[in-house]
Amino acid sequence: MPLTPEAVLEALSLVLDPEVNKPVTELGMISEVTISDEGEVGFAVDLGMSGNAKRETLGVAFRKAIAALEGAKSVEIRWSGELGGRVVAADDPVPGVKNIVLVMSGKGGVGKSTCATNLTLALRRAGHRVGLLDADIYGPSIPTMLGVMGRPVSSDGKTIEPLERFGVKLMSIGFLLEDPKQAVIWRGPMLHGALQQFLNDVHWGDLDFLVLDLPPGTGDVALTLSQRAKVTGAVIITTPQPVATDDVFKSVSMCQKVNIPILGVVENMSFFIDSAGVRHELFGKGGGQLVADFAQAPLLGHVPIDQSVREWGDKGTPVVQAAPTSSVSLAFIEIAEKLVDVIAKRAEEAGPIIDRSGGAGRKRLPISR
Repeated sequence: MPLTPEAVLEALSLVLDPEVNKPVTELGMISEVTISDEGEVGFAVDLGMSGNAKRETLGVAFRKAIAALEGAKSVEIRWSGELGGRVVAADDPVPGVKNIVLVMSGKGGVGKSTCATNLTLALRRAGHRVGLLDADIYGPSIPTMLGVMGRPVSSDGKTIEPLERFGVKLMSIGFLLEDPKQAVIWRGPMLHGALQQFLNDVHWGDLDFLVLDLPPGTGDVALTLSQRAKVTGAVIITTPQPVATDDVFKSVSMCQKVNIPILGVVENMSFFIDSAGVRHELFGKGGGQLVADFAQAPLLGHVPIDQSVREWGDKGTPVVQAAPTSSVSLAFIEIAEKLVDVIAKRAEEAGPIIDRSGGAGRKRLPISR
C-alpha cells in the first residue's frame, strides 16, 4: 500500500487509547496528517485535558505503527492539550515563555550542549515552540552545533531579534563576537549583565519551552537566572563514572538549596555498541541512577556513545534533526517526551495558582494551542 494519509490513519487506528480502550482515530485524537517527499510522516495528537499520563505510552505505540508502513522514514508527532507550565510573575522578563528549562551539571565535558541542542530539537519535532539560550558565556558552542554564525539585529531599536534555525529561536554570545576564536574576558558583573540582557532584551515571543545551556560548575549563573525569572526546573546531565557524579552531586545540592526544581537526570555517554553488536560500558555503570536517587528525581534516559552525534554536531545539524530514526536520536526523543510528562504531572500536582494579593499577581500558563 502506498504511503498516503489514509494509510497513516489506518495504521493509527490500531492504536488504542489506554484510558478508554478505543482507537485513537475513533476518538478524534488524530488530525493534520502530512507526508513529506522524504517519507517523514507527521500528525497532530489532541490529548485533551487529562492526557498527560498516557503521552509516553501513546508515543511508543504511534512510532511502532508508523514504522510498519512501507516508505515511512521518520515520524513527527505534534502534541496538544493541557501540559502544565511555570508561574509567571508580573515583572517576569519573558512572560510569553511557558517553561524555562535549565540544562546543567557540576562537571565539564559531560555533553551538556549536545544534550541541550538535541533535547531542544526533539521538543521542536514534537510540535512545541522552542528557543535555545547559550548561557555559557566563556565557552559558547551552540553556534557551531547549530551551524549559525550570523549577527542578531534589532527591528525597533529596543529588543534584539534572536536568530533561528530548524524552527528554533537562538541566542548566544558567540553571535556577537567579531572572531569566533576570540576569548571572552569578563568579570562576574559583566557576565550576569549579559545573561540578564539575553532574557530582558531578546524578543523571545511566545514559546512553549526556552532551554538554557548552562556552563559547568556550581557558580551563580543558575542562581542569577532563577532569581531573574521563575524557572520550571533543571535537567541534570552526567556520565556514569564517579569522577563525574562526584561533581554532579554538588550541582544537585545547589539546586536544592536555591529551590530550583530538578525535573530529571540524563546519563550521557552511557554505553557503546561496537560493530559486532557487543555493548561496552566504557565509563562504568549506574552513575545516572545514583544522581537521580540523590536528587529524588526520575532518570529520564540513557544516551549511548555514537560517532554520528559528534559528526552531525560538528556539521551544525544536531543528530535528532539529521537522523531522527537513529537509535541515539530516539533516545533523545524519548527523554524529551518524559520531560514533558514530568512537567505536566508536577503542574497537575501543584493545582491552580490563585492570586489573592489583589494586584497584577501571577498566573499559570498552560501549553496549549
